[in-house]
Amino acid sequence: MRWFAEEIAISSDSTPFGALVTTSFASAFALDPSAQNLLFREARTANTFTDEPVTDAHIEALYHLVKWGPTTMNSQPLRMVLVRSDEARARLISHMFPGNQPKVAAAPLVAIMAADTQFHQHLSRTFPHVPGVDALYHDDSFRVHVAKAQAWLQVGYVIMGVRALGLAAGPMNGFNPAGVDADLLAGTSLQSITIMNIGRMGPDAFKERLPRLDYHEVVATL
Repeated sequence: MRWFAEEIAISSDSTPFGALVTTSFASAFALDPSAQNLLFREARTANTFTDEPVTDAHIEALYHLVKWGPTTMNSQPLRMVLVRSDEARARLISHMFPGNQPKVAAAPLVAIMAADTQFHQHLSRTFPHVPGVDALYHDDSFRVHVAKAQAWLQVGYVIMGVRALGLAAGPMNGFNPAGVDADLLAGTSLQSITIMNIGRMGPDAFKERLPRLDYHEVVATL
């Protein structure tokens, strides 16, 4: 980690993937360009992985990295359910869309990323300076909305954390959430929001990079 103010090379959306352009950037960054590349510019969603296992120690290290990301009222609703047994993986595969079934079958680790719809029960511990804050979430529909929105925010942290640990992530929304919830998450307060393969990228892991919107299509000033 270092601070610097100099001309740096950054990727440009108007150039082919991997090309670099130079810009004058008089600013201080906590991460140098190589670390930024690892997390963003050169990172990709992985479709294939090696056979190298992803251990509980990997996931514990991942959690202790990404847990610091902010959420509304420090609600932290994301839950990760690791699908490790052959029996559980077979059940999960049955709820995946056909195109994603081979990916789930072959990945070294698959995780169900879920929102805990009863996250408010922990607020007295995670948001202790506002006594009784859990009363704000007694409405079921509002609480589920907040749980899913904030869990999705945390999924973004997890993807960045996976990359920071030298692994690759393959999140997939092509599945039947109601089926997963009724089968693998039955009897819990969890609702699945995405399925994520995690591991070391394999051969032909990446498809061609898709275009990104231009800066001026995304950023407006009022």
